[in-house]
Amino acid sequence: MKRDLLEIIADRMPSFSKGQKQIARYILEHYDKAAYMTAAKLGAIVGVSESTVVRFAIELEFEGYPELQDALQMMIRTRLTSVQRMQVQNQLIGDGDVLAKVLESDVDRIRHTLQALDRGAFNRAVEKIASAKRIYIIGIRSSSTLASFMHFNFRMIFDNTIFVQTPSRSEMFEEIMRIGEGDVMIAISFPRYSKRIGNAVEFARKQGAEVVALTDSEQAPIAEFANELLIAQSGMASFVDSLVAPLSVVNALIVALSKHKQDELTGRLHALEQIWADYDVYEKNDREDFGFMTERERRRG
Repeated sequence: MKRDLLEIIADRMPSFSKGQKQIARYILEHYDKAAYMTAAKLGAIVGVSESTVVRFAIELEFEGYPELQDALQMMIRTRLTSVQRMQVQNQLIGDGDVLAKVLESDVDRIRHTLQALDRGAFNRAVEKIASAKRIYIIGIRSSSTLASFMHFNFRMIFDNTIFVQTPSRSEMFEEIMRIGEGDVMIAISFPRYSKRIGNAVEFARKQGAEVVALTDSEQAPIAEFANELLIAQSGMASFVDSLVAPLSVVNALIVALSKHKQDELTGRLHALEQIWADYDVYEKNDREDFGFMTERERRRG
């Protein structure tokens, strides 16, 4: 089991220099604040130089301070209660333009996801899903909204998708008990991580299924069970997480698979359009229905 960063800092305390001990104590007591401070600001608060803060991060075997900061931010998203998360985010946003700050943060997360996501893993995931005997899609709590959206669209492309809905641990295993070789489980998990989804992906791997994991970090609990790992940035947006970048990755999977299955999908969509028209499923939007006919069209009619 991976050790908590705060435990590592506490255990290493005797080996730190005087300045590093000051940094360590502050982080142990105020990690929720330290995670969003620059190296210069953290140094100023504890009374050491910026370079001492950078050396402290390297002492902890990070490449530099940004990596330590990322690790702290990842940690607090799984440790903080909903109330604490809201308080931290309120401090970060302050009294500024909430709409601009939230949307700009989401744009940054999509950009970082695009730059960092493993294209090879994405392409292999598409191939495995396209050729799967059965496709199990699972997401729990807030991640279930992403899983539901994926399943809704996958049904247009495939006949073999199963949306694993998990009101209880026992019912979850009843839904996935037949998973095995030739099947693919797509597991979606973002902080705060649910323990149940870890059990599901571990079971799927033991049964010989392939696991495509969509999560936010290589340190996420489901990552160790993944055959293909797709990492998308999420982040705190008050007491909830922003899942804009993960949703973009889900959209990309849907588009890639629709291209892969284009001939079958085209025939299916033609049939669906006829059914929708026959049974008046959608509001009509032709110009006559809304009174937008031109004078020429009226005379011709």
